[in-house]
Amino acid sequence: MNTEFLSALRDLEKEKGITVEVLLEAIEAALLSAYRRDFGTSQNARVTIDRDTGYFKVYARRTVVEEVEDPIVEISLEEARQKDPSYDPGDAVEFEITPQNFGRIAAQTAKQVVVQRIREAERNLVFEEFADREGDIINGIVQRIEQRSVYIELGKAEAVLPPQEQMPREDYRYGSRVRAYIVEVKKTTKGPLILVSRTHPGLLKRLFEMEVPELQDGIVELKAIAREAGIRSKIAVYSKDENIDPVGACVGPRGIRVQSIVNELNGEKIDIVKWSNDPSKFVANSLSPAKVIAVEVWEEEKIARVIVPDYQLSLAIGREGQNARLAAKLTGWKIDIKNESQMAEIYQEYMDQGYGQEEFEPEAEYTEATEATEPTEDTEATEAQLQDNDDPSNQV
Repeated sequence: MNTEFLSALRDLEKEKGITVEVLLEAIEAALLSAYRRDFGTSQNARVTIDRDTGYFKVYARRTVVEEVEDPIVEISLEEARQKDPSYDPGDAVEFEITPQNFGRIAAQTAKQVVVQRIREAERNLVFEEFADREGDIINGIVQRIEQRSVYIELGKAEAVLPPQEQMPREDYRYGSRVRAYIVEVKKTTKGPLILVSRTHPGLLKRLFEMEVPELQDGIVELKAIAREAGIRSKIAVYSKDENIDPVGACVGPRGIRVQSIVNELNGEKIDIVKWSNDPSKFVANSLSPAKVIAVEVWEEEKIARVIVPDYQLSLAIGREGQNARLAAKLTGWKIDIKNESQMAEIYQEYMDQGYGQEEFEPEAEYTEATEATEPTEDTEATEAQLQDNDDPSNQV
């Protein structure tokens, strides 16, 4: 090793971002391991590389003692003072022990260390780049499919879309483009492992933030998301500005904003509702597109009983209970849905048993009607497009 070697290391520093000092320290450690392996010594040795010339030397270190018990690691005080009269017991004395045929081994070792460090540096750069992007959306190309996992090429890196993070009925083919949500970035011995998802609620959130300028500017807030990937989702939005319609902002002119997201998610239906800090209003809104007559809430138990017209019961519950289930996830409340006829029977049964009206009223409050938000023409058109036209079941 010489000045040309140091010059090559400096070029690597500029190209790969690995400092010369880090490389030299790694080479010194590797040379020491090679020396101990090839020369079978148990001496307390060290290797140094001259930072100006590039030449290396191997030194053995011994401790100064009054009486030598182990000559490999110890040296007598008398012998040490022959080299330097200032030595005292406990001091360390170094001797150069560089083997004559160690140059070839050193060159091979240095090459291996430099190559390994370059790989590690490249992996670290990729890891740092994507670790900061957790919770963001990436675009990639399907590279291969192994054991149902989809591997997506991202340029210098590769992302993995596991089976449980894939949307139902989606077909992933070699060379096709995929947009996914970065869930986690892990360090592994083979490089960074980037786990992505197509089912995570964060994907829906980021897509809306990309499509709706009002969300990017903070004028509209996305308060809650409930998602059954590939089938249906609900989001709750809110704006402090009374002049801004948060639902209309997310729907967009003629539904273009929400329709763009629906297309990206391969037809997944999306309900956009207005968030409210009044639980009864929020629960009523969450059951959209069903119309709600009244909501009774028990705040301590977080239970809400919703009353809907007889002809709206199926719509409120949804197919296999999907609408009610998503509303419960969105609000965090347990929701019991009754139609007018069922509530009339319940009230009559209570009255027949001699209970007064006040004895079965909710602990919190009773809202006689949902606070209706005047829909815009665009909102109405989009809601009509997104409603599920299949006949829903009456079972929650």
